[in-house]
Amino acid sequence: MAVIVNGLDLISLADYKTLAGISSSTDDSKLEELIDSVSQLVKTYCGISFLDYYSADKTEFITKNFSTHLVELTESPVTTVTTVQERSSPTADYTTLTENTDYVLDATTDCLYRVSGSTYKNWETGPNSVKVIYRAGYSALPQDLRLAVVDLITYYNKNEQKQRQTIAGATIQNQSTSSTRNSVAFPDHIKRVLDLYKVY
Repeated sequence: MAVIVNGLDLISLADYKTLAGISSSTDDSKLEELIDSVSQLVKTYCGISFLDYYSADKTEFITKNFSTHLVELTESPVTTVTTVQERSSPTADYTTLTENTDYVLDATTDCLYRVSGSTYKNWETGPNSVKVIYRAGYSALPQDLRLAVVDLITYYNKNEQKQRQTIAGATIQNQSTSSTRNSVAFPDHIKRVLDLYKVY
C-alpha cells in the first residue's frame, strides 16, 4: 500500500475503481500513487485540506505584521473553534480569549474578529502572536469535487496531459486545456469544479 505523505487521500482506491469501472487489480500500485499525488495536488491548488482536520484539531499560529481586528484561518469550512489565544511578544505567555466576548467567528468567511464589547479591537502583532486550535473541512468529500478528483486521476493515468500521443502507429491529439490567461493547465471541466473550492 502506498504511503500517504501529506494527510488523508481524497478518495480510496476501492471507490476510485468503482467509479472508473476498473475491476482488475493489475494497476493498483500505480493507481494508489496517483491517488496520493492527485489528492495532494488538489489540496495544494485549492489551498485547503478538505478532510484532514474534520476529526482532528489543527493548531495554527498566525503572525500579525500590522494592526487589524481580522484573522483569516487557512482551513475551510470551520466547524468548531476550541481555543483562541494571543500574546504581546515572542517571550510572553499566551492569553486565552473568550468567544463572543474577545472574539467572534464569522462562519461565512472563516475569519475571527477581535472584539471588545460591541467594538472591534486589534489583534496583538508579532511572530506567532495569535494561536488558534480548531476543526474544519468535510466529513466526506463533496460529490462534485469527488467527481473532479476521479476525472483528474483518470486524466493522469491515461497520460491525457500529453497533447499528442502515438500508440501503435496511430496519433491521438488530446484537446488542450483552458486558454484563459494565467490558467492552470487542468482540463476545463475539472478546473471549473476545483475553482469552486479554491481559497483566494
